[in-house]
Amino acid sequence: MDPLEELIQPIRHSPQLPLLVDRLTQQLQAERDARERFYDEMTPEQKIEFIDGEILLHSPARNRHLDATLNAAKLIHTFVARHRLGTVKTEKCLCVFPRNDYLPDIVFFGPEKTSLFQPETMKFPVPDLAVEVLSSSTESRDRGVKFEDYAANGVGEYWIISTEEATVEQFVLEKGIYHLRMKSSSGRLVSNVITGLEMDVEAIFDDEKNLAALTRILT
Repeated sequence: MDPLEELIQPIRHSPQLPLLVDRLTQQLQAERDARERFYDEMTPEQKIEFIDGEILLHSPARNRHLDATLNAAKLIHTFVARHRLGTVKTEKCLCVFPRNDYLPDIVFFGPEKTSLFQPETMKFPVPDLAVEVLSSSTESRDRGVKFEDYAANGVGEYWIISTEEATVEQFVLEKGIYHLRMKSSSGRLVSNVITGLEMDVEAIFDDEKNLAALTRILT
């Protein structure tokens, strides 16, 4: 049974079904109205997301979070640019999902989606790969609503990076469900979505290893 059918099945024959549908319809309309205000009022200077009907403002990140994000982004971006495989964005790339709007730490879009981008684009489609670097204020969402939403809407690969443990978790989408391919603080991370991309996990957390990995990509 697919995940959507699992949600519907318990209430399919309930006498309360019409009332429930009405209530959900009202909630979704209220969310749509709030989302339109979010789009109208957001500015490029802000780092905000729209999740479950609420606007979430992000605080500044810690140094280790910034370092890991930059190191991973450099590796992915350099490889993708070197082989002309698409586009890599970081930090404030607002990705529009059917219900929510997210700002993943790093995203990759393949050539088809990349061809749609314009210089003034501020709302981007669902990415092909998403990377989130954990923090205490975002971990529950990164492992909760984002994990579920990314899978449900076809984000083919999802990495969760922990700077505290110096680990990367790689999830690959199969039949609408994420499967953990690896969780490690060492070894080779081989992308399932970006053809040919391989990197040492340590290169995300160690500047010297990152530089060596960049050199290998470029040569």
